Amino acid sequence: MEQEKVHGSEELRAEAASYRCSACHGDEDWGLGHPIRGRAKSRSLSAAPAVASTREFRRTRSLHGPCPVTTFGPKACVLQNPQTIMHIQDPASQRLTWSKSPKSVLVIKKIRDASLLQPFKELCVYLMEENNMIVYVEKKVLEDPAIVSDDRFGPVKRKFCTFREDYDDISNQIDLIVCLGGDGTLLYASSLFQGSVPPVMAFHLGSLGFLTPFNFENFQSQVTQVIQGNAAVVLRSRLKVRVVKELRGKKVAVPNGISENGVLAAALDAEVGKQVMQYQVLNEVVIDRGPSSYLSNVDVYLDGHLITTVQGDACPAGVIVSTPTGSTAYAAAAGASMIHPNVPAIMITPICPHSLSFRPIVVPAGVELKIMLSPEARNTVWVSFDGRKRQEVRHGDSISITTSRYPLPSICVRDPVSDWFESLAQCLHWNVRKKQAHFPEDEEDADEEAGAGRAGS
Repeated sequence: MEQEKVHGSEELRAEAASYRCSACHGDEDWGLGHPIRGRAKSRSLSAAPAVASTREFRRTRSLHGPCPVTTFGPKACVLQNPQTIMHIQDPASQRLTWSKSPKSVLVIKKIRDASLLQPFKELCVYLMEENNMIVYVEKKVLEDPAIVSDDRFGPVKRKFCTFREDYDDISNQIDLIVCLGGDGTLLYASSLFQGSVPPVMAFHLGSLGFLTPFNFENFQSQVTQVIQGNAAVVLRSRLKVRVVKELRGKKVAVPNGISENGVLAAALDAEVGKQVMQYQVLNEVVIDRGPSSYLSNVDVYLDGHLITTVQGDACPAGVIVSTPTGSTAYAAAAGASMIHPNVPAIMITPICPHSLSFRPIVVPAGVELKIMLSPEARNTVWVSFDGRKRQEVRHGDSISITTSRYPLPSICVRDPVSDWFESLAQCLHWNVRKKQAHFPEDEEDADEEAGAGRAGS
């Protein structure tokens, strides 16, 4: 754990080399090892006006807040330890640029939605013919009867590069990801990349669209600006999840040496009889009691210390461990607060807790959580990752969760703050109510006169 936090980590440097920050200098890493040298001016990629004003906003203060004073009174101070210091760039100044022009793009389309066929065709034609890019799509997308029967789309369709989920690893072949659909397309994109994730541009063509800020009407100009490197990004943290299970005499079938999600085949240690699986999770890890009628009963450890036992009594009873991005999903429905994706944190939210005092909590992003069945548990529990890969967890199994070093870089329409509040207002109708009526002017005058009379007496 400590090695992951050290500034000189080779993997951190390698990850930072994939993206550059134009707010500082084109050749410097994104926020690793250099101070903030300015604030990038946010620029809208959409024709839509801003939430509160059409004037362009220039942020002058860091989203991280001021650097705290570490001297206390005349003689006390914080012990300095330069070995573990990380210089993190202000999220407000994070803008996308390319070290080389992007050549390959992965287009993810919502399956079984006829309304997306025309936007999908228009986007692919524009990327191939206007930008001379290589377009990757999932094989089952091209098996849609409407696409198969379209003779005019045939010449374009033959140029696609296709892949199959769980069998083909395309993680090192994609420069840019474009999503057409709802929030599920972004979660699916995240699941395909268990390491570094290319920048993601998500178009709102689904039901909710909290994570998909772009409108498709003027997609040509928006895509062009992104390809030219003119865009703000928000780094959505992901969870690194490690599931350790006892084999219990069962063999693990893995096609082509690659398991679900493109994760490398499960690591098997014959000496200790364990099966180890790893996942990168964008929204949340959900542990629930499944079909059992007993109380869910799981222990939660933080950095090796038992902090609580979660007991829940209802059909979905359990616990949610979520990222700030996931705080507006299942966690919000379970009563948790909503956290901006730039806040480094992990949320722990109980589901139907059998306790009146069990409230959701927020812990630092750098901690490691471990969840196991309590010794007293009468039944097993079930776990899912972003709503997928649901599996049973038994006595002796464990789930370790910490913040991943591989965030998902989501491209913004305007900037991280404006986009987030726009989504709160448009998708969740946050704090929407009919406003209180104003007093008529004659009643206001009467109240003022009555008040003056009382004061005179």
